[in-house]
Amino acid sequence: MSLSLSSAIAGIKRSQFLVVGRAGMDLFPDPPGTANEHATDLKVAIGGSSANIAIGLVKLGCTAALVTRISDDSIGRYCVNQLNNYGVDATQVRPVCGPNASEYRNSLALYETRVDGHQSVIYRNGAADFQMSIEDVEKIDFSKYGALITAGTAFAAEPSRSATFRAFELARKAGVPVIFDIDYRPYSWPTEEEASIVLSRAGAHSDIIVGNDEEFGFMAGGIDKGLSKARELASSTAALIIYKMGGDGAITLAGDEEIRTGIYPVEAIKPTGAGDSFMAGLLASLAGGKALRESVLRGSACAAIVVAKPGCAPAMPDSAELEHFLTSHPGPTAVN
Repeated sequence: MSLSLSSAIAGIKRSQFLVVGRAGMDLFPDPPGTANEHATDLKVAIGGSSANIAIGLVKLGCTAALVTRISDDSIGRYCVNQLNNYGVDATQVRPVCGPNASEYRNSLALYETRVDGHQSVIYRNGAADFQMSIEDVEKIDFSKYGALITAGTAFAAEPSRSATFRAFELARKAGVPVIFDIDYRPYSWPTEEEASIVLSRAGAHSDIIVGNDEEFGFMAGGIDKGLSKARELASSTAALIIYKMGGDGAITLAGDEEIRTGIYPVEAIKPTGAGDSFMAGLLASLAGGKALRESVLRGSACAAIVVAKPGCAPAMPDSAELEHFLTSHPGPTAVN
């Protein structure tokens, strides 16, 4: 049984978030506009959807802890150091142990700071974060947190899949709202059919779901069915749905209510990081007592800020930067 919207927002207002999922390393050619194959200099940053969301929340004044597994090497230690530097609680970020530990590595993303011809190359073979176990999440005191957040990648392989579903169960027992970013990445999944089944199951057990039109369409069996799927979830199991449509804005579904919002147009220099920043901005705004429509727009503003700057985690705005953007930008765009 899902929580009511008021109960879910009450949990969010505690401003203490537990984020489940991967942390990895991002590399991007410098200067902006350089193609991967012509790179001579690379910049490095922490990456991974869940780590980015946690960092975005902290930069906006919330408290966030990450739970995942990392590789037992210098790259894993880099991720922990970066989480600590940003102020994310990394006490539940543990290296993979055991005789086969060396087989598991942190994910690596090599992406370009350009829109036209953008290329992202993701290395996910033997991903360390997929080794997160049920035992890992059962060590957590869920009553310490106001909300649980996870991204769809955490469900793509075992034992992480079972561990994340167990986290959902434990959060529900503790009365903690479950927030699900669909975040469908085909390269992480064995088959499209398996992804559709598992992500649909996750959606059915979530209080708040955020995804784009393609992701809801994927869950429904066709992009033309995506909005119907979102409406179905909003009227049955979920307290809140954010249905994102790229440049066309978003539709927020809360029971019978539908709120349409536009975007903040910017000169984008890359497409990556927008969804993670949107999630952080949305939740931080709700945690700060903003109304639902305003919170969605503030999430959209965070996404706009990130696509206009190099990097993902480094580009996430803090509260002062977000407020400056909102007061200086003429947007958002009008909606029908």
